Amino acid sequence: MKVAFITRATLHTVKGGDTIQVLQTAKQLAQLGFSVDVKLTHERINYASYDLLHFFNITRPADILFHIQKAGKPFVISTILIDYSDYDNHYRKGLPGMFMRFLSADHLEYVKAIARFLKGQDKLMTRSYLWMGQHKCIQEILRRASVLFSNSSLETIRLIQRYDCNTHCIPVANGIDPEIFSYDKEVEKDECLVLCVARIEGIKNQINLIRALNNTRYTLLIIGSAAPNQRSYYRECRQIAAPNIRFMEYIDQAELALYYQRAKVHVLPSWFEACGLSSLEAAAMGCNLVITAKGYTREYYENHAFYCEPGSPESILHAVDEAAKAGFPEALREKVLLHYTWPKAAIRIAKAYHHLHKTHEYPYRNNRIKGYSQSLRGL
Repeated sequence: MKVAFITRATLHTVKGGDTIQVLQTAKQLAQLGFSVDVKLTHERINYASYDLLHFFNITRPADILFHIQKAGKPFVISTILIDYSDYDNHYRKGLPGMFMRFLSADHLEYVKAIARFLKGQDKLMTRSYLWMGQHKCIQEILRRASVLFSNSSLETIRLIQRYDCNTHCIPVANGIDPEIFSYDKEVEKDECLVLCVARIEGIKNQINLIRALNNTRYTLLIIGSAAPNQRSYYRECRQIAAPNIRFMEYIDQAELALYYQRAKVHVLPSWFEACGLSSLEAAAMGCNLVITAKGYTREYYENHAFYCEPGSPESILHAVDEAAKAGFPEALREKVLLHYTWPKAAIRIAKAYHHLHKTHEYPYRNNRIKGYSQSLRGL
């Protein structure tokens, strides 16, 4: 079976959690016998050479709509539904921030998408996006998809509530590569070393993390590159950082594992997280986790993490203090290795692929959504 992964044009130049998700899923599916090509949305694609199209990031519907209108092929979507509205509505500064406080989550994404097109940062793949808008585009895409893959059951619920979605959705948790993130218990942890591994941007909230840990006993190492549209945010982070705060550009996962191995705590005080991919990696390497409760994180980490309030530096510092002095919950690392790996994620996706290929049941074509969904319940 030949599959085209179609994803954002900046997948390789602006790396994020979805970059790892796309590349690792493709790698693991190839090991299961699938032929997978990773295509960027602006590339010319010979649709006829593929049995199935697999899209990523439902919050970029213009890219997806363009291809499904042209291809006439069955398709699936890894939705990766991220909600930026909490940050956009309350914490963006100046006139843009004032304007955004009056907009819904989908209206916010529509405005930002148009801004990217006008600035030349993204290509408008289909003009129908302009009059359909974000919400209707997403509804149309979800309706026509053969199956959806969410990052969690909580994300599935949000898709249903927000878009009145009745296409079957299979939760496929994000994961780690256990070959890369192999913990050595003999290496001593540095109780004063705190990591934050994430792209530097407002939603990741590094600025409040810096405020929390400035001039404390901790060494905070922020690993990640600045988002292209948030250079001023990155500069502000650097300007307010005390000498105990250090910055490092994006590094590959093999090198990253060395830092996880030494650090006692990993922090992601984001305004929203699907799971916090770097938190999964850190947990596999024996780091205590401080993470936001905004998003789907509790489904992944339950009571094994220390939760903080993103808007409160005091809350972040308190959670870091608690995590630094606590023992590591081995049950968390065992859970990650048992349930949250890329090979396990690929197996769930592969089962859905095989079912689609075997039955040729595509809900948007034959209006058999209910029966089709029932047949996939075991996946």
